[in-house]
Amino acid sequence: MRFHKNVIRVTLFLGIISWISLVITDLSLLFAEINNMRAGIPAEFRLVLLNLFFVSLFFYYRFITGRAERINFIDLLWRVFATGLLATIVSLTIFLFYNLLGDSRLSDNVFLRNFFYHINIGLITAFLTSTIMVWKQLILYQKSKRLIRLWQMFEYALLASIVLNFFPLDNFDIVYYIILALLLVLGLILSVNLKWVAYLDFKQKWKSIIIMLAIAIFLIFFFFSLNFYSQTEELLLPTDILRVPFIIALFGFIFVYNIFSLLVILFNLPTSSVFEQKLEEVINFQRLSQSTQAGYKVDQIFEILLESSVKAVFADAAWVEIQNEGQQLLLTKEVEKDKVDLLKEQLQENALHVDGTKGLNRARLQRKDFRNYRKKHRLLQLPEYKSVLWIPLIVKNNNIGTLVVLKEVSDGFNKEMVSIIGTFASQACISVENFQLLEETIENERYKEELEIANRVHQSLLPKEPVSNDIFEIAAFSEAAGQVGGDYYDFYQINNHKFIIIIGDVSGKGTSAAFNMAQMKGVFHSLAQLDLSPDQFLAYANSALGRCLEKTSFITASFFVVDTQHSTIEFARAGHCPTLFYNAANKAACYLENQGLGLGIIRNDKFNNYIEVTKVNYSAGDVVLLYTDGITEAANLNHEQFGYERLRSFVEQNASGEAAMIKETLLKDIFSFCDGSALDDDYTALIIKFK
Repeated sequence: MRFHKNVIRVTLFLGIISWISLVITDLSLLFAEINNMRAGIPAEFRLVLLNLFFVSLFFYYRFITGRAERINFIDLLWRVFATGLLATIVSLTIFLFYNLLGDSRLSDNVFLRNFFYHINIGLITAFLTSTIMVWKQLILYQKSKRLIRLWQMFEYALLASIVLNFFPLDNFDIVYYIILALLLVLGLILSVNLKWVAYLDFKQKWKSIIIMLAIAIFLIFFFFSLNFYSQTEELLLPTDILRVPFIIALFGFIFVYNIFSLLVILFNLPTSSVFEQKLEEVINFQRLSQSTQAGYKVDQIFEILLESSVKAVFADAAWVEIQNEGQQLLLTKEVEKDKVDLLKEQLQENALHVDGTKGLNRARLQRKDFRNYRKKHRLLQLPEYKSVLWIPLIVKNNNIGTLVVLKEVSDGFNKEMVSIIGTFASQACISVENFQLLEETIENERYKEELEIANRVHQSLLPKEPVSNDIFEIAAFSEAAGQVGGDYYDFYQINNHKFIIIIGDVSGKGTSAAFNMAQMKGVFHSLAQLDLSPDQFLAYANSALGRCLEKTSFITASFFVVDTQHSTIEFARAGHCPTLFYNAANKAACYLENQGLGLGIIRNDKFNNYIEVTKVNYSAGDVVLLYTDGITEAANLNHEQFGYERLRSFVEQNASGEAAMIKETLLKDIFSFCDGSALDDDYTALIIKFK
C-alpha cells in the first residue's frame, strides 16, 4: 500500500516537472529562433521530456484508477466526463480569450500562443490517459486470463509506440503504420468486452448514454482542436502531436469503445425493464422468505404477498382473504372491500378451471367447491376483469384463504406469470407456517423439551458395555459438543466368527442431528441381520435414509465386517474419515483410504458407483482406530488442530496397551491438547485391539 502511494506521488511529480520543463524548453527555443540566437538544446532532449510526460501520465492514472468491482460504473463514467469537461472548458476559455483580444498585439504574441497550446496538449493527454484507464476497468470486469493477456499486449504496444517519437517518421513509415495497425486491431478486439453494461439499471443506462454522447463530443472537439493547432506555423513542439502513434491510438481506441458501449446500451434499453422486474421479483421473494426472521406478523406477510403479486404481473387489482381458526383478514389492492363479495359471486357463476397439463376446461363452480378447492390455481373471468387468477393459500395442508389477482385485459396471465405468483404464494404460506411454529415454540417452550428428549435418545442409542472375546476387544467413547450430538457407533455379532461394526457422523448439530442419528441406528439394526457385504449395506442404508433425511442433511459412515475365521477386515467408507490401522509386525500405523460418498447426498442408484470395498488381514497386536472428524479437528487456544499426523503418532506410541487403556490415554491427550478450549464438534472414537 505504501509502495502504491509512493509510485503515485513519483509519477505525478515527474508528469508535472516534465510538462513544465517542456514548456520552458520550447519557449526558450522559440525565443532563440526569433532573435537568431543559438539555444544549444538538442531536439532529443525535448523528445525525452515529451515522452516522459506521456509515460508519467500513463502510469499515474494506471495506479489511481480503482477497480470496477469496488466502484460504481456510473462513478467511473462521471470521472471521465468531469476530466473531459474540465479540459473542454479550459480550451474554450482560451478560444474566447483570443476572440476578446481581437486584433490586439497580445493576440499575435507567439509566446502566449505556444504557452496555451502546451496547456491544451497537457489537458488533452491527461483526459486521454485517464479515460483509457477507466476503459480498462470496464473491459476487465469479470476478466479472464486471455483478456488480461490481451490488455497487457495493448499496454505494452502503447508504451512501445512512444519510442517511435525518437525517430524521423520519413524513415520509419512502415514501422509507424505497423505499430498503429497493431494498436487499432487490439483496441477493436478489446472493445467487444462490455459485460458491465448488463449490470446497469434503466436509469443508469440513460445516464450512461448521455455521458457517452458527451465523451464523444469531447473527443471530436479535442481532435479538431489539435488538428487546427498543428497547421499553425507559429507553434513549436518537438513533433506534430497528431503524428504520435500513442496519441492517435488513444483517440481511436477511446472513440471506438465509446461508440460500442453507446450502441450496446441503446440496444439493451428495451430489455432493461424486464431485468429490473426480475430483480424486483427476487427481492420480493427474499422479503417473503425472510419475513419470519424479520419479525413480521401474519397480516404483514400477506401484505407483502399482495403488493409483490400486483407488481410482478402489472395487475389492475387484487385481494387476499384469510379465514383460519377464527381469524378473518381481507386485504385489497385497487379494489373496494365492499366490492369483493360481489366479485366472488360473479366468479362462482363464470368459472373456468385450469388443469396445468390439459389447458382450459369449462366447469360450473359451486360455493363449496370455491371454498374447499386445494393446491390448484384457477383462471376465471368477470365482466369488468377479463383475466382473474385465483390461487389457494395452503398452510399445513389446510386452505387458510385465497389470493385473487385481476387484470382488465383478456389472456392477461401467461404461464410465467402464474408460476411467479404461485411461487410468491407458496413462500408466503411457508413463512406463515414458520411463524406459527415459532409462536408454538415460544409459548410451549418446546425447544427445551426437545433438547431433553434428544439428550436421552442420544445416550440410549450408543452401546453401554465394551466388547471383549478371545479374538479382539473394543473400547469406545463419544463426547457431544452441545447437549446432544450426532456421532454414532455400534456393533453387531452375526454369528460365531463374523462381527459388523459401524461409525457415523450426522451433518449438523443439536436435535436434528440426534434424531437423524436415531434413524441411522434403526437402519443399522434392520440391515445388520441380513449379513450384507459392506457395499450392499451402504447402498441399502443410502436408499432407506434418502427417504427420511432432509434434503440438506447427510450422514458419513464407515462399515466394517470382521471375519475372525479368516482373520480379515472388509470395509467400505461413505465419506467418513479414513480408518487408522496399526500393523504390529511393522510397528507402524497408516490410514486406509478408499472412495465413498456420504449417505443421502445422492439419492438414487448412482450412489453404488461411489462405493469401494477394501479387505485387509489382521494379526495379533494389530489395532484399528475408528473416529469422527471432531478428533482430528479438535483445536487448542492457538487454533492449531490435533490433526491426522498427531493421531497416527499417538497410535504408534500406545498400540501395545489394551483397548481400554488406549481409549483413556487418547481422551487425556485430546483434553490436554485442547487446554480448556470449548469443543467445536462432537468427537467419537472406537478402538479395536486384536489379541
